[in-house]
Amino acid sequence: MGPLSHPEPDALKELIASELGASRDRSLGLTTGVLDVPDLTAQVSPLMSPLVWDLAHVGNYEELWLLRAVTGADAIRPEIDGLYDAFEHPRAERPSLPLLPPDEARAYLAAVRERVLDALPSVRFDTGNPLTGGGFVYGMVVQHEHMHDETMLATHQLRRGAPALLDPPPPSAVPDRTDAAEVLIEAGPFEMGTSDDPWAYDNERPGHIVDVPAYFIDTEPVSNAAYHAFMEAGGYDDPRWWTPAGWEWRNFSGKRAPAFWHRDSGAWLRRRFGRTEPVPMSEPVQHVCWYEADAYARWAGRRLPTEAEWEKAARWDPDAQRSRRFPWGDTYEEGRANLGQRALRPSPEGAFADGASPHGVRRLIGDVWEWTSSDFHAYPGFRSFPYKEYSEVFFGPEYKVLRGGSWATHPLAVRGTFRNWDYPVRRQIFAGFRCARSAGEGA
Repeated sequence: MGPLSHPEPDALKELIASELGASRDRSLGLTTGVLDVPDLTAQVSPLMSPLVWDLAHVGNYEELWLLRAVTGADAIRPEIDGLYDAFEHPRAERPSLPLLPPDEARAYLAAVRERVLDALPSVRFDTGNPLTGGGFVYGMVVQHEHMHDETMLATHQLRRGAPALLDPPPPSAVPDRTDAAEVLIEAGPFEMGTSDDPWAYDNERPGHIVDVPAYFIDTEPVSNAAYHAFMEAGGYDDPRWWTPAGWEWRNFSGKRAPAFWHRDSGAWLRRRFGRTEPVPMSEPVQHVCWYEADAYARWAGRRLPTEAEWEKAARWDPDAQRSRRFPWGDTYEEGRANLGQRALRPSPEGAFADGASPHGVRRLIGDVWEWTSSDFHAYPGFRSFPYKEYSEVFFGPEYKVLRGGSWATHPLAVRGTFRNWDYPVRRQIFAGFRCARSAGEGA
């Protein structure tokens, strides 16, 4: 899914038109026919935008890049640009803006899309133009919409009230595993990032060689059962396991369990998209912040993997001596990972064994975003493109890197090089983690 090289222009345009349609179908499916107008215009949390803001924002972003930047077209509605500028208006103040109502937002999206598709046949994918070469700007817009779809799913999860989304069945149960809980990744160099993936973002570039010391990494993400053991052992009440900033967060927030968990009659339950259910102990833990993940790892006598360790485990093929795009190969294959909202939840332990990396590490792609120990920084030789506000303005120690995507991430918007980032306090995102340890340390 997505071009790995530069296909013929007609084939690339067919792919682009298809992916534009798929992302729009998903956006409308999360906002049309599932909620009443008040639910679309309300803000369920100061951390999130009203759903109607996300809806019009993806259309405005598409207009800015695929009409104005690519074709030089005049603005359709120049007066709304400021309303949907994510840097001009933080999320907490967006409900007070004169946003387009739902029907008007949908009409605006339709008008933008019609003009984009009308212009597409005449667009030249000139390899000398970094914006259109390989269809980059179209891939950027499609991925951007899918990212907002995942954000809208987080808004749905935070919303109180009756379920609004259909709940597909989870992947089938998998027999108990008998293989090792961790695997050794031998010391040595590998190529981190990419220089030739035409739809990769600037922060994934350029590809560069990183020499990583030997380490062990979990074959599976940390499960709800394992995290529950940390809770039962008093992990939230022992400052030994927390960084100073993490302990401050724990005391200020009062949190003692993952987000959306609560205890009732001695049993742990969770709220998931308007449904209350027992916490499924075989699923990866999700809705934990970086501080919680780091504290668990310390309690377990381990640590979070670095970003380079995570990527080497996900991409490096020691037999071929090269990095892959995905753990299983260079092309996306359905059934290898829990992606694309196929179920509104992570999969049970042991699932998607066919998506394992050459080292036997599973579910690196999909299920839950995985916190790493790394701050978000530029790679050597980084060049901001096509705008600083996508990556560059976020570089620094304030943000921690997450990898691998979640069940809510579309396959087009994640790959072995893809980098996500967020504040270490964030819990509304679909994030979990796995642990690692340096070779030579005790298990």
